[in-house]
Amino acid sequence: MRRERALKVVLVVVGLIFSAGVLPVMNSLWHQNPSMYTFDMMLSLYVALGVFLLIAARNPSANRSLIAFAAWSCFAHGAVMAVTAFSKGGYRGDTWGVVALVVIGVTLIVLAPAKQSGERVS
Repeated sequence: MRRERALKVVLVVVGLIFSAGVLPVMNSLWHQNPSMYTFDMMLSLYVALGVFLLIAARNPSANRSLIAFAAWSCFAHGAVMAVTAFSKGGYRGDTWGVVALVVIGVTLIVLAPAKQSGERVS
């Protein structure tokens, strides 16, 4: 029961953090900053994921695949950020983002609900 409660809290916190990305996206689009459009597109995916994580917090066991997707997408994004941060001329400030994404991914995997014994693969 504690694990499920902790997962719900993590889903809400991560969902709110990801959803908060709507503010920089809207600001960039409002000011028509073309240099930020690529970042805006990537961030908009996290905003959508954040909204669905907030919804998943109601019933985490019914949203196992979404939680797994969120975790693995954090790992994938963190890996790309790590390569660019340590590549020639990369921006070293991205290392904090890598750490944050890995922590989110690990936390979601560790707290993910167990597969119910009665579930069938369709």
